[in-house]
Amino acid sequence: MGLHRMDGTQSARAGEQDRQLQTQRLEAIGRMAGGVAHDFNNLLSAILGYAGLLETGLGAEHPLLVDVQGVQHAADKAAILVRQLLAFSRRQVLQAEILDLNAVVSEMHRMLRRIIGEDIELVTVLEAVPATVRADPMQLEQVVMNLAVNAADAMPDGGRLSVATEDVEVDSLQGRALGLPGPGRYVALTVADTGIGMDAETRSSVFEPFFTTKAPGLGTGLGLATVYGIVLQSGGSIRVDSAPGHGSRFRILLPHVDGEPTAGCEPAPKEQRALPFASETVLLVEDQEMLRSLARRVLESRGYTVLDAGYGDEALRLPQAHAGPIHLLLTDVVMPNMSGPELARRFTPLRPEARVLYVSGYSADERTLEQVGEGSGSFLAKPFTPHALAAKVREVLDYP
Repeated sequence: MGLHRMDGTQSARAGEQDRQLQTQRLEAIGRMAGGVAHDFNNLLSAILGYAGLLETGLGAEHPLLVDVQGVQHAADKAAILVRQLLAFSRRQVLQAEILDLNAVVSEMHRMLRRIIGEDIELVTVLEAVPATVRADPMQLEQVVMNLAVNAADAMPDGGRLSVATEDVEVDSLQGRALGLPGPGRYVALTVADTGIGMDAETRSSVFEPFFTTKAPGLGTGLGLATVYGIVLQSGGSIRVDSAPGHGSRFRILLPHVDGEPTAGCEPAPKEQRALPFASETVLLVEDQEMLRSLARRVLESRGYTVLDAGYGDEALRLPQAHAGPIHLLLTDVVMPNMSGPELARRFTPLRPEARVLYVSGYSADERTLEQVGEGSGSFLAKPFTPHALAAKVREVLDYP
């Protein structure tokens, strides 16, 4: 039997099948990673919460304070890993806004210059027209940062790193091949290097969590997994072209949106200022008893009256039994039987004066993400410290 050479159509079909298998594998890994991260996030919330209460009770001169701070430091590092897993599994609650990708890259230029080292040339080529997309600004910066750091690691003897934006039109065939939501106008972000490159086996696993080609202790293997999750959750796609000795080229496509970019920048972190003693009533809804007990303790120590419930149905009965005002609904996003956004929708007509604060580090599905993003409530990500919880509650209540 002679050798059979595939024609162009067969080759394209085989390539598409390989991409589908890779996507299915990443989807399966993502579901597992998201479930583990969700449960671990709740545990970290409790660890950080009780450690924060212990720190407050010990006082600044107590000899055990340094041990408590060691626990907090370890939990903070674990929380970073959890956020990366949630990003990969596309289960983060993103705070999306309209951004000009050209401005994002320009503002990061100086930071990238410091990170990649003096022996690497940094070149940016930006689209002449505004490259507006809808994305979480902090997450988008993380995408650029992770790709730049990986590129620098691939050029130990120096080289060239280029970051470019481009306005592109995608037809139906291209959209299906790239896994995009449909044809139309997209913004391309390309990060390319002249480094050592990757072989086919490495390319096929490069977005998997904990996959790394670095020496032990030099990386977690979550950088590109995080990039992959953020891009897909933002409605885009990412592809990599690379070969040994010929560098790597990551190309991201995000849907173009019309509209003016959101003005302003991320506010500077607030100092842990003393919070006033409170007098308002909070309806706390959290299905994890350990976290509900912790949050109640934190809020009551600040003077709040707390009504608590484990589920949405139980929470909806409390306004009828409580004669006084309820100033704030503080609810987890993902709960059995009724989500936080659904609870808020049904609660608001009962107590229209109440404000809403969602708490979560995870979302079960994209619709829940949209409901939190589109609703009138504020959001606090898990895990959080007791002070962060109290400060956010105060901020929501005091907002004009």
